[in-house]
Amino acid sequence: MAVASRRARWRPITPDRIATYAALIVLSAIFFMPFLWLLSTSVKPAAQIMVIPPQWIPKPFQWDNYSSGLTFVPFLLYLKNTLIICSANVVGVLFSSSLVAYGLSIIPWRGRDVLFLIILSTMMLPYQVVMVPLFTVFTFLGWIDTFLPLIVPSFLGNAFFIFLLRQFFMSIPKDLTDAAKIDGCSEFQIYRRIVLPLSKPALATVALFTFMYAWNDYLGPLIYLFDQSKFTVSLGLAMFQSQYGSYYGMLMAVSTVVTVPIIILFFFTQRTFIQGITLTGIKQ
Repeated sequence: MAVASRRARWRPITPDRIATYAALIVLSAIFFMPFLWLLSTSVKPAAQIMVIPPQWIPKPFQWDNYSSGLTFVPFLLYLKNTLIICSANVVGVLFSSSLVAYGLSIIPWRGRDVLFLIILSTMMLPYQVVMVPLFTVFTFLGWIDTFLPLIVPSFLGNAFFIFLLRQFFMSIPKDLTDAAKIDGCSEFQIYRRIVLPLSKPALATVALFTFMYAWNDYLGPLIYLFDQSKFTVSLGLAMFQSQYGSYYGMLMAVSTVVTVPIIILFFFTQRTFIQGITLTGIKQ
């Protein structure tokens, strides 16, 4: 049996497969080059950063860029602020989007498809269109220079994640929810005890997308935060460039430190992430 299964999994090496793998290797190398340049520049002396032709291997290695960059700005404070915003966004999006998606997929009611189309239509609006009205509303509420404009909207649902979760919820067998109703479960109990535990891949995908967006968000903190003690990591990176000069070595060093957690997070959640993406389109 083991030999037969190995033979079944083995596929002969053909010219098409060789060409496919060669193309994937070349494309992977092309996409990896910017990150390799980031790593190289992060340990370069200032005189070697702008030389032409580019010097990939620094001589000597300037490891001080890391220690100097992490102390040039209060990095730990900015990291704490960023983690607060990211964590709150993940919690808010998971709760609100999953709750709305449940109502649009599991509970039958008149007009839900029309409402779903209206929610999807909001994805057509660029952020620049609603930026000024949102700033006016948050100014009226007195939320400017606080984390609230960056956190509260996540508790009001996200159209893309509602769509993603709705598609996944619709793939859950209806017999499970019907059996739970016969046993006397309320809609919220079905949502909490049946739907959410079965939707871990999709929820993990939503959490990863949300965390990455909040981690890399620059425009939002730039608009709403004025006090430097409330700055995020993305705003801290911008402080390495000013009218008096740019510190590219330290900027690349801190950028590397900021990028590594996202890469590690993706590799640890890669299987769940891919599963969540592929399973959301099973049932329309």
